Amino acid sequence: LLFLAGSIVVGLGNPGMERTRHSVGMAVISALADHLGVANRWGGDRSVCGDVIMTEVHGSPLVLLRPRRMMNINGVCVAKAAAKYGIKPENILLVHDELDKPLGKMSIKQGGSARGHNGVRSCVECLQTDVMPRLRVGIGRPAGRTSVERHVLTGFSSEEQNIVNCVLVQSVELLLLQLEHPKAQQNSSCSPAKGRRTKRNGHGPQNSLFLEVLLK
Repeated sequence: LLFLAGSIVVGLGNPGMERTRHSVGMAVISALADHLGVANRWGGDRSVCGDVIMTEVHGSPLVLLRPRRMMNINGVCVAKAAAKYGIKPENILLVHDELDKPLGKMSIKQGGSARGHNGVRSCVECLQTDVMPRLRVGIGRPAGRTSVERHVLTGFSSEEQNIVNCVLVQSVELLLLQLEHPKAQQNSSCSPAKGRRTKRNGHGPQNSLFLEVLLK
């Protein structure tokens, strides 16, 4: 067993369906790995049933986890990783899609109920607590007669993908802030149109202004 302490960031989703709305958490964690310069270090770990990167952020150990189980049993992988690395539930940050937020908005939620999200519910059941902070990434509800199931399992349109690309940048910023100041980020929220801006990797205010036009 490895006992690192530190934190785990988990990108919830369905393996093999990374480009769907329901797996936007996986896209966020991949963007975080890119930002940290460790994207080439993903490795399969059978003991946790997932893909893992071990790194550091703000001087503390950090485990990035992409479960290899379907969304409704993602919690099995998260619980195995928590046990292996000796990380407490309050230091496990779940990243997942959120139907009740429009595309382009995201928020940090400090624990609480799963609110109908099967991946979060699985994590709550397997860890036997609901204290895990979450980054909730809006995907919006389906329009017209489209079912929720079909909506979450489809990909983004080209126009939506432009929004998602900017959301990924803002999501990484929120994650890094949460990891550095976990108490200060309680229930914070933002959207790319009004949210935090970054000049890293060439992204700047122009992306926020671009989104503001798209979202109107």
